Amino acid sequence: MDKTETKSKSLENALWNSANVLRGKMDASEYKNYLLGLIFYRFLSEKTLQAVMDATGETENPIEVYKNYWAEQHDDIVSALYDDNGYIIAPEDLFDSIVDRIQKHHFQISDLKQVLFNLEQSVKGHPAESDFEGLFDDIDLDSNRLGKNPSQIINDVILALKDINFNEDRDVLGDAYEYLISSFAMSAGKKAGEFYTPRTVSEIIAQIVTINHKSGDEQLRSVYDPTMGSGSLLLTVADQVTGDYPISYHGQELNTTTYNLARMNLMLHGVSYEDIHVHNGDTLDIDWPTEEPYQFDAVVMNPPYSAHWDNNKDRMSDPRFRDYGRLAPKSKADYAFLLHGLYHLKPTGTMGIVLPHGVLFRGAAEGKIREELIAKNQIDAVIGLPDNIFYSTSIPTVIMILKKDKTDDNIMFIDASREFDKERNQNVLTDENIKKIVETYKKRENVDKYAHVASLAEIKENDYNLNIPRYVDTFEPELPVDVDKLVKDMKETDAEIKRLNGEIGSMLDELVGTDTDAQQQLDKIKELFK
Repeated sequence: MDKTETKSKSLENALWNSANVLRGKMDASEYKNYLLGLIFYRFLSEKTLQAVMDATGETENPIEVYKNYWAEQHDDIVSALYDDNGYIIAPEDLFDSIVDRIQKHHFQISDLKQVLFNLEQSVKGHPAESDFEGLFDDIDLDSNRLGKNPSQIINDVILALKDINFNEDRDVLGDAYEYLISSFAMSAGKKAGEFYTPRTVSEIIAQIVTINHKSGDEQLRSVYDPTMGSGSLLLTVADQVTGDYPISYHGQELNTTTYNLARMNLMLHGVSYEDIHVHNGDTLDIDWPTEEPYQFDAVVMNPPYSAHWDNNKDRMSDPRFRDYGRLAPKSKADYAFLLHGLYHLKPTGTMGIVLPHGVLFRGAAEGKIREELIAKNQIDAVIGLPDNIFYSTSIPTVIMILKKDKTDDNIMFIDASREFDKERNQNVLTDENIKKIVETYKKRENVDKYAHVASLAEIKENDYNLNIPRYVDTFEPELPVDVDKLVKDMKETDAEIKRLNGEIGSMLDELVGTDTDAQQQLDKIKELFK
């Protein structure tokens, strides 16, 4: 086993052990809040100690160093921590200090409540305040689901999580999401899919929207996800960028619990509070952001499919929707999300959105919006994905790539629906599958039974229907039938049947019934084989 596999097992074992403490008391959609929240608290503690060592120049015994500076040079160390992190965790409130108390049997659940309260209070009046407000609300330490001895339950979870190594060269919380969801999504069901986009789908979108924007003066500097979930798609886009300019992260999420996870996720991946611009709200109900900057280098999203929304006629004056003739249907908000994202895209930017197949061919209002998008030459590519690659749905989906300032007048169609690996109950895109999709998009050439570049005139001839099979022919003709061989095989089969019937008839002739009724029944059977 190599080092990477060993690290992975270490993280998985720690998560599995911590989950075992809570499993049976609540389902995965609930206990992930405790696990990920406490992992984040552990991370903030580690980050505090690292900032202390950086500020003091010390190299050993970080907790002792911190205690000494906290007692003897309090104002200086607090100022350094605010500058670096934007928050304060006192020495006695560090994760390791809580572990020490637990091991000495001096810990009560009220201690953890106070620690988390102190942490949130430490950012009052600081620019990072909005990033921490209500961040730990979903760690309900008063829940009766924790049983009659909640202190012992939380003790056991913390002790299990202390084995996670944050010094590994990896995104620990991101890996924790991956592991928790892949292992427990079967019990969490659709609730898991509400805040998670599979990494493989995120990779396709991220690689496409950052083409030619990875470094230099053209580097991507802002990314926006109006339905950000846990923030994984934002981070995957940033992973593609190699330039030196900072990236500003913008996102909105309706579910408060998921919004909290996203803030944790961004900070845990090293994003400075100065670059986090996120909002807890309904993306379609009230537009956000409305002040500069409100357009971005990349817009990425995986919105809830065919969601209901308030499409009252007053929304036709909304600048997000007014230029497309119709509003998305009340029971299918897919195009409302798409137009919201497109409105917030810079003219030089690229947008990637995951949607159900129906957006490609449904008529009425959606057909009119689709026609306007095509007429404005804003749809750049349609990529068909395999079914059953999301935890929240088994339906096939598509990635639509959009641009405001295209230099060509065609749409790229890629049918990647048949190329995947099967893992457990999920279909999974491999690295090779992803590479083929992205390289095909870049080359923008026809590929037999896989991709087609369709002119706008061709699409108009198809009545603005974008259903992929209209453009990518994946039909496999049946092999021609060898009639002579077929006749020969049939004759041989008939001869074999006749021979076997003869043998069975001969054996039946040797049988004699025990009485009249039995003999009559036996005679009838013999007739069948004559």
